[in-house]
Amino acid sequence: MGLEMESRRSDSPYIERVWRSRSSGVSQMLSVASARLELVFWEQQGRMNVAVQGPETRASRAPVPEEATFIGISFALGVSMPHLPLAELVDGNLVIPGATRRSFHLKGSSWQVPGFDDAESFVERLVRAEVLVRDPLVASGGGPVSMVSERTVQRRFLAATGLTRNAVRQIDRARAAAVLIQEGVPAVEVVHRLGYFDQPHLARSLARFVGRTATRLAAPDASEPLSLIYRSEGVLRRVVPVEAAMRPRRPDQQGRDGDDRDGDHGAVHAVA
Repeated sequence: MGLEMESRRSDSPYIERVWRSRSSGVSQMLSVASARLELVFWEQQGRMNVAVQGPETRASRAPVPEEATFIGISFALGVSMPHLPLAELVDGNLVIPGATRRSFHLKGSSWQVPGFDDAESFVERLVRAEVLVRDPLVASGGGPVSMVSERTVQRRFLAATGLTRNAVRQIDRARAAAVLIQEGVPAVEVVHRLGYFDQPHLARSLARFVGRTATRLAAPDASEPLSLIYRSEGVLRRVVPVEAAMRPRRPDQQGRDGDDRDGDHGAVHAVA
């Protein structure tokens, strides 16, 4: 009973995670904030459904189709589908109509529904057809500040994710914090590792982006499961180090590319 989840890593630079799941006796889950695009396939009562899930700027409850099986591809940071309206995908999704158990249509072409083990070859075909593109600057987390201007970095992040770099960092750090807490790392140690100011700062971040307190993360609730979160060494390397987080900042720096104490800056939708 519940939401059974299995996932694996990928060696494709376009894929962060491939997952599959089965629902039974659960009608909703808590969807954790994410800065990545996802392509999700699910079969329910013999009918195939396909949707592109956009980045999510905060945790929210989401319905779970009952007695369904799912396969999902979580794309890497910086991977986007330029032909889709990104502003509508942020905190939303786009259902692709007309899917069958074997195929679906995307950007004017028919594609075979992928399986859990062949997602990489499917994504390679999407890349060759220019359905998927990857921005290496965004994929690297923005790169050294000296390489490009801050304005260029922000423009590229907005174009690829619909979010600012600061919003992406806050979301990634909260997800990393949730994983560490689930692994049994004390909250005070998570604060130190990930550069939060203090435990109240961590608590606010978890509430906004994960929807759980540290105590509830340490004791999972099977009646309302979380969406997939996982350890990502790349994310852990990109989050703000404690030395940077604790360094005093001038008032004119608040809410810019670094972190801010309240975590209220940076989550904006891309505009046409």
